[in-house]
Formats: sequence, C-alpha cells, structure tokens
Amino acid sequence: MNEMYNMGLSIHSLGIIGLFGVFILNIVLLKLATSLQKYKRLMSIILLPLTATTIGLVIFTGVVMMAAKHLDFSIANLAMIIISVVLIVLEVKRNKTLKYLSPKKEHALDAYKVFGSKILYIEFVITLFIGIWMWLI
Repeated sequence: MNEMYNMGLSIHSLGIIGLFGVFILNIVLLKLATSLQKYKRLMSIILLPLTATTIGLVIFTGVVMMAAKHLDFSIANLAMIIISVVLIVLEVKRNKTLKYLSPKKEHALDAYKVFGSKILYIEFVITLFIGIWMWLI
C-alpha cells in the first residue's frame, strides 16, 4: 500500500511539473500570436484541451491521494482544493473572454494578450507557491 501511495505522489508531482509546462507553453504561444483567428483556433484545438487535461490529471491524482489517506483533511489538502477551484475559474474566465472577442475590433488581440498574460502569470505563481509549499513539507 505504501508503494502505491508513493507512486501516486510521484505521478501527482509529475502532473504539477506538466502543469508548469502547459502554463509556459500558453504564455509563449500567446506572446507569439499575431492573428486572433489563428490563436482562437490554436486555443480551441490544442491549448484548451491540453490545459484542461493537465489540470484534471492533477486534481484526479490529488483526489486519489486523499482517498488513500482515508479522506483525512489537512490545511494542505484544503489549500489544494481551493487552488484547484481558483485555477478552473481563472481558465474559464480566460477562455470565455477569448471566445467572445470579436476579430473585427482593432487591437482586440493586443488587449487580450494583456488580460490573458495576467491570468496565466497568476495561475503560474499560484501553482508555483503551492508546489513549493507541498514539496517542502
């Protein structure tokens, strides 16, 4: 049982590292975007499913680890649950804003780049802080 729990923690840690990679990929591709139409297409086909899957992987492995600990709630577990909800809400807000962005408006992509970058940096920093906190305990 202990080996399975340790393997689950390893997979959870790899998921967090993957989440950092996805956030960095999102930031880089947003900075490099030149066309709103192409970015929307890239976002809907690749980035949104990749981000959602990675966040889902981290949440799923966290739930499995909580079940392995017989749903023993601690401050760390509650913090991770709150952070998971915050990440989901921020991603929905970012994607909904992009969805309703009109390509006919001038400088729409430039305005979205500022908004999207801010949300992605917030997500990255939140994940970094919770990751450092969890890896140090």
